[in-house]
Amino acid sequence: MIAIYILILLLCFFLLARIVDLFFISSLDKISKDLNLSNDAAGATLMAMGSSAPELFVALFAVLKPGNHQAIGMGSIVGSAIFNLLVIVGAAAFVAKKNTKLTWQPMIRDLLFYTTAVALLVLFIRDGALTPVEAAIFLAVYVLYALAAVYWRKLLPYNDMQGSVEEKVHGKQSRISKSIDWFLKLIFPSQKHYYSIFIISIVFIAAISYVLVEVAVASALLLHIPEAIIALTILAVGTSIPDLFSSVIVARQGRADMAVSNALGSNIFDILVGIGLPFLVVMLVSGETISAGGDDLYRSSEILFASVVLLLIMLLFSKWKVGKVTGILLIAIYIFYLIWEILFM
Repeated sequence: MIAIYILILLLCFFLLARIVDLFFISSLDKISKDLNLSNDAAGATLMAMGSSAPELFVALFAVLKPGNHQAIGMGSIVGSAIFNLLVIVGAAAFVAKKNTKLTWQPMIRDLLFYTTAVALLVLFIRDGALTPVEAAIFLAVYVLYALAAVYWRKLLPYNDMQGSVEEKVHGKQSRISKSIDWFLKLIFPSQKHYYSIFIISIVFIAAISYVLVEVAVASALLLHIPEAIIALTILAVGTSIPDLFSSVIVARQGRADMAVSNALGSNIFDILVGIGLPFLVVMLVSGETISAGGDDLYRSSEILFASVVLLLIMLLFSKWKVGKVTGILLIAIYIFYLIWEILFM
């Protein structure tokens, strides 16, 4: 039975990657142009929302599912945040041109809000529960971040990041991959109807996320392991792989700024909206506080906070330059984190 679950998970991860890459991000790219957003603002908000949509819906369905499965939603978000920060930023730094210097003005913005988001996360889940007020604070901070992303260049002027937020992962496709892409293109309208594409993409992402939650719960029961562990590792990595590929491509093109900004922006959205929105909706309906997971999630949140502080210190000491050493160190930390999770789960 576990083999069937693995196949379902792989299929869901692949479908999410293709829908987000082929349709959702492209529609958001066109919408960002309608809104006249700068590339780094679009990357930090709309592109982040697009790449983080799976985590948002996983958290929503995990909270809605009867039986106290909130750890799946929280775990997938915290795990994705750790993966994005250590692996995606690390990979982008590793493949970037030697000693690439990041534009410090948007990095300050993203790191400031990201550190705030993680600090609030650690503070709010210390007692093992989340209240409506705390969830509302998450959303309020994200509104401030979105405003900052739009107006930051007026406060600290800098050149806009070059290129489009729409980045595709190219390469030789298998027959199965081509067949799935062909099937999806039959369902979705042409690119000129990008608002319709946006809506249809959300429906598909929500449906696939629901399946992921159900499979994660069933797998945890079958394997007799905590749901949070599956969420922190398998679900987190699976939903973040498309971001990894896109960020590596952008970094190789000499746009490490955009890769790092997208990773941090995705994390900020994951924590503030991915946790704040579904938890607030359910708590307002039920009138009760909700469990925020257990010790596994709290320890992982502390690791996430320590990783943010470490990255900030590294960037300050290197004068905002990144290279292979930075990339190797960040990825190595994630490998140790995975080993720790597996050995002490």
